Amino acid sequence: MDLRKLLKVLGPGLLYAGAAVGVSHLVQSTRAGAGFGYDLIWILLIANILKYPFFEFAPRYASSTGSSLIEGYKKLGLWAVIAFALLTLATMFTIQAAVTIVTAGLVADVFHLSLEIVPLSAIILSITVLVLIVGKFSILDKLIKFVIIILAISTIVAVIYAFGAGVHPKAEHVSHFDWLSRIDILFLIAFIGWMPAPIDVSVWSSLWTVEKSKKLEFIPTLQESLTDFRIGYIGTAFLALCFLLLGALVMHGSGEELSANGTEFAGQLINMYTTNIGMWSRPIIAIAALMTMFSTTLTCIDAYPRVMQPITRTLIPSLPDRKRVRRIIYWSWIIIVTAGALILLRYFSTSMRFMVDVATTLSFITAPVLAFMNFKVVTSKHMPESTRPQRWLRIWAWIGMVFLTLFTLFYIAWRLGVVSW
Repeated sequence: MDLRKLLKVLGPGLLYAGAAVGVSHLVQSTRAGAGFGYDLIWILLIANILKYPFFEFAPRYASSTGSSLIEGYKKLGLWAVIAFALLTLATMFTIQAAVTIVTAGLVADVFHLSLEIVPLSAIILSITVLVLIVGKFSILDKLIKFVIIILAISTIVAVIYAFGAGVHPKAEHVSHFDWLSRIDILFLIAFIGWMPAPIDVSVWSSLWTVEKSKKLEFIPTLQESLTDFRIGYIGTAFLALCFLLLGALVMHGSGEELSANGTEFAGQLINMYTTNIGMWSRPIIAIAALMTMFSTTLTCIDAYPRVMQPITRTLIPSLPDRKRVRRIIYWSWIIIVTAGALILLRYFSTSMRFMVDVATTLSFITAPVLAFMNFKVVTSKHMPESTRPQRWLRIWAWIGMVFLTLFTLFYIAWRLGVVSW
């Protein structure tokens, strides 16, 4: 594939990256490094490796069939659509609230605003909705390329500088991951839950792949779609590692703890860069971090209604399949998601860390179910045989499903007191 064709096809994979490189990277990866140094690097790598097949199945299915994974779920049976709808409803308000509160914290820090976090979050959500009204999918597709490039360059530069100017850990402040600690295990669950992203983002990716094909007026080949996806996936894994390294190099052993308050955390995050690169870089870093979280908030507020629109029509078959009806359903769900996120923020806005941990833990618990559903879709008789996953990829997926299932069952049993740790 030549470079011009690649640049034209690029989009859904970078939108996946825009959704993934947010709370899981800026918050969770940084916390992992700041709290435990390099201890969780291997966990980060394993999570990215084991979850890969379930995200790859999204562009594989969309480019092979011209349909999203939701259409694939429908072919499995109504149970699959209902299961995905319930899982989405269980997580979407918490996830939207979590990404919005981090974005609000960055806005408050960058622009030195004293506005309370809930009104500020409402303003941010209103702006994202306005952006979607004006630009629709096209603005997402174009904006994300710029955001990811700026963030990647600034993060790589910050890590390089941090290796030469990192803190000198004090023995009394150095801590390591304790496998017998309840608090550390709870963080590990949350860390894996969104590393590199919740598996339901795969459904978003398939929808964006279909939408991109409409804009291109042709369906990219399987190889083109997978190349686009792999660029985004490998890039998110690399950036997650960079954020963990920044947390380890700049904060681990310094005696400073990452704040649970959104605004204070935002200040600490930006200072991690400027401390190593120099104060001259603050405007660039601030804009990159802010745009990253804004793009995550924007992709989420677009993705949930985009997902719920075909689900609503499937569960209510009497609704006519007309463009006007689809748009009404889409915008109705935008209102519902926005209202639900703001209600959650109204009661839990004082602790960004709590919001993030709840959202990531919910994603961890639902991961095995979504992984199994994605596997069933791409290996079913409805998938063209020539584009079904090769044997090695199916084995890879089974290993991932077994790992996610056993880890989730252990966590549930542990929380219920069936097993002790």
